[in-house]
Amino acid sequence: MLEGLRAVLETYAHIRVVGTAAMVQPGLEIAAASAPDIVLLDINMPQINGIDAIELFKSTVPSTRILMLSMHDSREYISASIVRGASGYILKDVPNDEIIKAIETVAAGGTYFSTGVSDVLMQRRQKEETEPLPLTVREREILAFLAAGRSNRDVAELLQLSVATIETHRKTIKRKLGLSTTAELTRIAIERGLVPPR
Repeated sequence: MLEGLRAVLETYAHIRVVGTAAMVQPGLEIAAASAPDIVLLDINMPQINGIDAIELFKSTVPSTRILMLSMHDSREYISASIVRGASGYILKDVPNDEIIKAIETVAAGGTYFSTGVSDVLMQRRQKEETEPLPLTVREREILAFLAAGRSNRDVAELLQLSVATIETHRKTIKRKLGLSTTAELTRIAIERGLVPPR
């Protein structure tokens, strides 16, 4: 799988593979030396699994964005990856073109979840989990933009508001939902269908 994926990626002129590793520790060493824009992580790896590895990569190379590529389509794995800091999650059975699209999207600062992943995340939960979000129309709109990877400045320009106003809305949204990180905002937005599946 690893060598096959490398072979596919190397056929694209705008993508450069700086290294591959079958385990997390060698992968961290490669990342530390090359500071890649994107790290593709599998979940099933010996010694340290891919979900636990997300934080290790983020602390080693903070500017690197994480894209999960996995055979697992369970809500638990997907949500855990997002909360730990992954910017995308795609399933191994997607076409090569979608892997490239995911890499391009995440590299550009966005988030990407393949159709199968979006379907899993947006399945309705129990009644207590699917009650309407206690947000205003404006707050839901801003949440959708933030979850799609837009910065406060981007959202401010799109909505013709000040950056300070967007930051205030962000804090209000987090308080109302009892959340502390942008990753958690992204998870909620995807699960509630506020971010369109790709």
